[in-house]
Amino acid sequence: MAYPDVEIKLATARTRLILEKPFLGALVLRLPMISGDPSWCETTHSDGKTFYYNTDYIDALDGEQTQFALSHEALHCALSHFHRKGHRVKHRWELACDYAINPMLINDGLKPPPDAMYLREYEGLTAEEIYPCLEDNDNAGERDLEQNKDDDSSDDNDQQKEQNKGGRSKDQEKQKNDKKDGDGDQQESQNEGQSRGSAPPPAMSPQELDELSVQWQQRLAGAAQQALQSGKLEGEMARMVDHLLQPKLPWRMLLARYMSMTARDDYSYTRPSTRRGDPAVYPSLRSSETSIVVAVDTSGSISKEEIREFISEVDAIKSQVRARVTLLTCDSDLNYGCPWTFEPWDEFAYDVEIRGGGGTNFRPVFNWVDDQDRKPDLLIYFTDAEGVFPEVEPEYPVSWLVKGKEVVPFGQRIQLN
Repeated sequence: MAYPDVEIKLATARTRLILEKPFLGALVLRLPMISGDPSWCETTHSDGKTFYYNTDYIDALDGEQTQFALSHEALHCALSHFHRKGHRVKHRWELACDYAINPMLINDGLKPPPDAMYLREYEGLTAEEIYPCLEDNDNAGERDLEQNKDDDSSDDNDQQKEQNKGGRSKDQEKQKNDKKDGDGDQQESQNEGQSRGSAPPPAMSPQELDELSVQWQQRLAGAAQQALQSGKLEGEMARMVDHLLQPKLPWRMLLARYMSMTARDDYSYTRPSTRRGDPAVYPSLRSSETSIVVAVDTSGSISKEEIREFISEVDAIKSQVRARVTLLTCDSDLNYGCPWTFEPWDEFAYDVEIRGGGGTNFRPVFNWVDDQDRKPDLLIYFTDAEGVFPEVEPEYPVSWLVKGKEVVPFGQRIQLN
């Protein structure tokens, strides 16, 4: 299909997104489209407020690839990538964001342009998780850049020596003459570039970035609700939305809250067995030991550093709620040596050998608990939630501390990352 001009192509692509993929279409509608100057906008770009495009680049795409380009920038905004950069290297961060977004769009059925950045091993990862993986390649590029700078500085030093001898270098004289002759042509080319597109957007203050990020989170929720009502939000895109719209309370706070809720502390109004004293009956605190089972997924998706951090946090909370903790480690089955028991006065230390690395099956942990004489007051499972769950929800409370975006069929889900 031939498009009369780029603006009509973009408008047509946006309309098709609204009809066929209402979630992405609703996000794209939030970005006014402006042609960017080719000197800074080589393909497409968004600062969170506007969709900038290179006219020649869009003209070279077909209709489906144009839908991808629109969705790509809108999803960058919806995920607040402009706000999550922090102190990371700009180029490497933008590359990590592209690797995080493009697999979702491709899996959602959109056709990528030829220059789309995509690697299968980055599917399902966030930009923060991908960023460290790009460090080696980026460092190599930085070393090359430093080498070029060193070479340039040595050339500059040679030229400076010639100037100190009392004369200008031939290159400087030539550049001076060329500058005089080419001032008119250069000014004309600049004016022509400005007429072809807008200037780059100005930088925003931290407060503006914060406000814009909150605004995009609201837009994300609204777009997701519309798409769910039309039945056109599913798969990886639906899981991503569910992950982003969860409460962002720190997992340590939530874990402490649920462990404290299970503490077996209560007040007794039993009359004291004494014949003297105040006849009034005051409530007295009575407590008993809390039983908590902690299960750790050792299938390989959870790093040792994350496990140690989790164990340390449980130990800090355990001393406050007087909890007796039983540790189980499991991949496809319980690991050798399970269980390990820690009394309230013991340090809940990660000093056991965990040999896992197989597939993930959560049933052995629940089967072990069912075989015990007493049900725990709380079961905490540290996992990525990618495995086989029990078919029946247990009668005791379960809290899942989840790394990733997977959902759980029952219990309280606490987001780790």
